[in-house]
Amino acid sequence: MSILSIKEILEDDSIISSYKGSEKTREMVKEQIRTIYGAKEVKHYDPYKTFTFAKWISLGYRPKKGSKALQTIAYIEKKDDKGEVIETYPKKINLFYYKSVEPLTDK
Repeated sequence: MSILSIKEILEDDSIISSYKGSEKTREMVKEQIRTIYGAKEVKHYDPYKTFTFAKWISLGYRPKKGSKALQTIAYIEKKDDKGEVIETYPKKINLFYYKSVEPLTDK
């Protein structure tokens, strides 16, 4: 089975992250990209194409040795048996930008 290239992944509208549209999350990750890759790279940032470790693995990629995850926070709602929210708590999410991954290799 051949894996898609990074370009194909970035252009395929059916492959998206679980990003829910939070402006705060977008800005947090943009600033980290600016720090790591520079201001010019920020224009390429798409929150729907910045994936978790597990998603990159499923696409046939892994983080490059020494690469650091981009950190953000998602707020999780805990619901009771009736479906009512009883608690909301933050959860740290680690994301990897397309420049920080490489294809998996068979050893």
